[in-house]
Amino acid sequence: MPYEIKQVETTPNPRARKLIVEPAPGSIRSFFKPDDAQGDPLGEALFGIEGVTNVLIHTAFISVSIAPDQNWKTMLPKLRAALKVAPAP
Repeated sequence: MPYEIKQVETTPNPRARKLIVEPAPGSIRSFFKPDDAQGDPLGEALFGIEGVTNVLIHTAFISVSIAPDQNWKTMLPKLRAALKVAPAP
């Protein structure tokens, strides 16, 4: 079953969004660069999107940060697409 974004929340950081997803993403882990996410299918899928700079995967949500030259209007559809093909636990 693919991940589905149920809700998008802002954070104090304007470059980050909290994505409430189903199913739950499993264990807590964070990645600060693509190499850190190697071997984690969800992390790899999100870092496969140009402009993603940081990923925090929590038990009930995913937090994604983007580069200053990116905007949420174009990034959210890319994130939705990546989550639909990322293997869920």
